Amino acid sequence: MQETPLYFRVEHLLSYSMSESNTTDFTNPSNFILLGIPGMEAAHIWMSIPFCALYAIAVLGNFTILFIVRREPSLHGPMFYFLCMLAVTDLVMCTSTVPKMLSIFWFNSREISFSACLTQMYFIHSFSAMESGILVAMAFDRYVAICHPLRHSTILTNSVVAKIGLGVMLRSGILALPYPFLARQWPYCRTNIIPHFCCGHIAVVNLACADIRISSYYGLFVLFSEIGIDVFFIAVSYAQILRAIFCLPTKDARLKTFGTCISHICAILALYIPDFFSSLILRFGHNVPRHFLVLITSVYLLVPPVLHPIIYGVRTKQIRDRLLQLFTHKET
Repeated sequence: MQETPLYFRVEHLLSYSMSESNTTDFTNPSNFILLGIPGMEAAHIWMSIPFCALYAIAVLGNFTILFIVRREPSLHGPMFYFLCMLAVTDLVMCTSTVPKMLSIFWFNSREISFSACLTQMYFIHSFSAMESGILVAMAFDRYVAICHPLRHSTILTNSVVAKIGLGVMLRSGILALPYPFLARQWPYCRTNIIPHFCCGHIAVVNLACADIRISSYYGLFVLFSEIGIDVFFIAVSYAQILRAIFCLPTKDARLKTFGTCISHICAILALYIPDFFSSLILRFGHNVPRHFLVLITSVYLLVPPVLHPIIYGVRTKQIRDRLLQLFTHKET
């Protein structure tokens, strides 16, 4: 049975051949060695250019969202509070992995301490799940706004939004906590070389010289208790939304109401389509080269943080207008 947490399902195909690695006997190494993208070391410098550009876009875009929402009082509402939570999550998500990836590409800085590796592992898994939970909260906001518009401000008060955000954070943080503890308990007596650019849970525990089935079982539990439930609640919310939309009297009203959901639907697709794609590769891509699998994971970690601010910046009129005002004032 394989563990398949969000973004890292493909890592189950990355079992590293011990005959190709350092087989010197040692117990519980103080450091791990990250290979970056195995088999493509000669192209690391060139590959760093698009990854660096995507990271810069993600950081700039998400900070812009936070700045605009903070400066514009008309945006101080539930949808934009959840959008700010998503922006912070995206920033932490990509910043926990991309700088180390770039240091491998640019400076050949492959070494990472055991504690730093476990910390990175926790951030990757907790914030990827947090991202999914925030999308559920945003789906609930769309449901209330469309199905109960007159009660939207009384249902989603600032305190309720804060409690939802805290609940998402606690759920993701608590369920991700066993990952580093499980990884810490295993003995690592064969190799300390990780064929990846970051410390995903399975990428690390695959190096253990012990039975790691409990890690796989726990990963399945997290998959169904977090991602499965999140997808279910999003589907239920949109079923109610579509039912309310089809009850509207005119086609223009239906299109206008549905248009308020487009940004959120695009954000959902940006997060879950890569996960679905990784599942297909896991089941049918047994002959896919290892470097391609690692590249897919790296793209998956960057796609949502890059696309989310672009989607909401283009599709949300208030944010788009505020951006135009900022540029207009600078020109004058």
